[in-house]
Amino acid sequence: MLFQQTYTIKLRDNMTEFEKMLAGKDFDGGADSINHIRQNASNLLQAINQNTDNSQRSELFQQLMGNISASSIVRSPFYCEFGKTISIGKKTFINMNVTMLDGAKITIGNNVLIGPNTQLYCASHALNYLKRRNWETICDTITIEDDVWIGGNVVINKGVTIGARSVIAVNSVVNTDVPPDSLYGGTPAKLIRMIDENEQGHENE
Repeated sequence: MLFQQTYTIKLRDNMTEFEKMLAGKDFDGGADSINHIRQNASNLLQAINQNTDNSQRSELFQQLMGNISASSIVRSPFYCEFGKTISIGKKTFINMNVTMLDGAKITIGNNVLIGPNTQLYCASHALNYLKRRNWETICDTITIEDDVWIGGNVVINKGVTIGARSVIAVNSVVNTDVPPDSLYGGTPAKLIRMIDENEQGHENE
């Protein structure tokens, strides 16, 4: 048991600051291992947001993100911090001016629609002002499952999973998990009603 504990601590000590960030541990946001990835993402985003050639944009997104299907579309301008922590499935559409603070993994499934000006925040800060002076940051994952529709100007905070086929109404702030087949809205977002798969109604984006 003692060997196992020592080995675990040793592995933790050998983690890069980027790996610590992804593991939800305390990390140095100004470390070289993080700045290199952040700067690479910044360079790629500048090229993406100024490019109108779809084939070139697709190639740049492949370089930026951890995984993105060729059948998905991300409109410009698009903003993120690291890129390689983001995974996007098939036939997903992300509208203009979406921002992802991806200090933890962001996983977006297939056939997802994300409206303009939506913001995904994996990062948060301590309530203690002394910790904030050091820019201490805590990160947690965000997961958006298949066939979700997120309206415009929505904020999704760290640790949230949005279940398959759910809809988030415009201007909502999502702080807690959303079960599948749910219509959520408001600040903070709450259940409005469950969605019947056979219904034909439309919600405003």
